[in-house]
Amino acid sequence: MAVTGVVRRGAAAQVYKAIRAPDAARDMNDIRPHVLIVDDDAELRGMLDEYLSNEQIVVDTAADGVAALRHIERQRPDLVLLDVSMPGMSGFDVLRRLREKCPVPVLMLTARDDVVDRVLGLELGADDYLTKPFNGRELLARIHAVLRRTQGGLQAQGPEALELGRLALDTGMHVVRVDGEGVPLTDAEYRVLEVLVRNAGRVVSRAELTQKALGRRHVGLDRSVDTHVSNLRRKLGTIVEGTTPILGVRGAGYMIGQPSTPESGH
Repeated sequence: MAVTGVVRRGAAAQVYKAIRAPDAARDMNDIRPHVLIVDDDAELRGMLDEYLSNEQIVVDTAADGVAALRHIERQRPDLVLLDVSMPGMSGFDVLRRLREKCPVPVLMLTARDDVVDRVLGLELGADDYLTKPFNGRELLARIHAVLRRTQGGLQAQGPEALELGRLALDTGMHVVRVDGEGVPLTDAEYRVLEVLVRNAGRVVSRAELTQKALGRRHVGLDRSVDTHVSNLRRKLGTIVEGTTPILGVRGAGYMIGQPSTPESGH
């Protein structure tokens, strides 16, 4: 599909806008990522299928949560593009089921610019979210950002064993342990923690955390990092020098491995 400013009837027209043709031909010898689109809107599924396929992404689709879970049991995709508002089993219900057994990356689509929806998705283990209506190029950028951080490494270094007090990270296996016991984290939570541990004792801004851990540029109202940090605090407890492991520094960002100060407050 080579169009700009798509105008169509129906809800899908408002979601899928400003789609352009691929900027350049890809090398067909490259390994193509596999994305599963889960949405009850048939028109939107078809439009996204066509657009992402033109961008050299292998696409499968599911019209509801049950079909999506069955597909993932048979063949795990590299990423799930998951709509929140579906009849029967909502996107949140699907995400809960996935996180019980499967670490597959999930990008949530929410129809409303609702903070509660976004925070709930991230708390349940979504890797990122996008609010409808969205631009096709933004969707593609979010997909590639999630794939980069889940299929590649944060740093150019090889696997390492990072330690901070009672906290240990295996960067090769993406495993986190406290006193030798594993702590289950989502991929995004792990990567936020790794950035903080690599910069222990230094305040890391939200912009730097978003870029290094989530693979995309931070915008003013994006609170994804805050939600991931909140989840990390809950899962890790007080394990570094007897303090809350991740400290918020007003107007600056987050820091790990240092005692609380009067200015700390997130």
